[in-house]
Amino acid sequence: MKYKRKETSDFWLFARRYLHDYMPITRNLSDKSVEAYKQSLKVYLQFLETEKGLVNEKVNFDSFTRANIKEFIDWLTKKNCSAKTINLRITAIRSFLKYCSEEDFELRGIYTDVCSIKKVKEEKKPIVYLQSEATSAILAAYDTTTAKHRRNRMMLIMLYDTGARVQELADMNISSLHLREKNPFVTLIGKGRKSRNVPLLNKTVQHLNEYLKEFHPEMNEQPLFYSLLDGKPHRLSTDSISLVLKSAADKARKTCEVVPERVHCHMIRKTKAMDLYKNGVPLPFIMQLLGHESMSTTSGFYAFATLEMMSDAMNKV
Repeated sequence: MKYKRKETSDFWLFARRYLHDYMPITRNLSDKSVEAYKQSLKVYLQFLETEKGLVNEKVNFDSFTRANIKEFIDWLTKKNCSAKTINLRITAIRSFLKYCSEEDFELRGIYTDVCSIKKVKEEKKPIVYLQSEATSAILAAYDTTTAKHRRNRMMLIMLYDTGARVQELADMNISSLHLREKNPFVTLIGKGRKSRNVPLLNKTVQHLNEYLKEFHPEMNEQPLFYSLLDGKPHRLSTDSISLVLKSAADKARKTCEVVPERVHCHMIRKTKAMDLYKNGVPLPFIMQLLGHESMSTTSGFYAFATLEMMSDAMNKV
């Protein structure tokens, strides 16, 4: 499809609006997501400069040809980029060109040509999650002898019970909890500042009530999990929470051999989802709990029979 040639200034104007207005405001994406898309576009511009000799003032929409994108994929492959990374770069370019085509119909042809390029085939790997004894050992790693240990224990219980992302856990406030409802739940703020309600187990509610008595006796609006600096509560960072989990895994590994060498917060999230799946919870419920926008995201991770599940089924037969 032919289109009227766009000036270089048009390209940079579209790029600025896409990154500064459309992505963070219209689509309400997080800063990290916007930065990931921005980085992908930067990598493509780097390719244009090193391989095509196109510096900033020479870059325009003519630079986004089907041939250039295919060469870009080969260029990334030679740099030993993973298939996942390459596909993320392509997704970002497609997203940008889609926005541009919606703003200017004459650019529709460029977007259509790029969409015809197939993504790199990714090797599907089985989901890595914790065995039940490993989960129990990690959640029980901190005793109740000190206030810090009691806080850490409550934090790990919430991380598992809610299946929350580490950032969602860090963002929890007192007002996030709804413990007096008939079905107690916590409100999580996920990607794109979208909220979802996740039910809490009765046992977790009991733990939370004890935790609140000690750490939030006045029930003022504060971060749910905090550390005291200068006598004032400060929200724990995601790095601090990750360190708490790492220390718990190190402790648990001394008494439980099946605790993996590397345990991270997202593994706890996967473990919760897999535990629900193995116990017959429908995928739509798991999708809602995890805060996935697309059903394909959930099914891609969890909709397969694990060796453990197949073995159990065969033994029953």
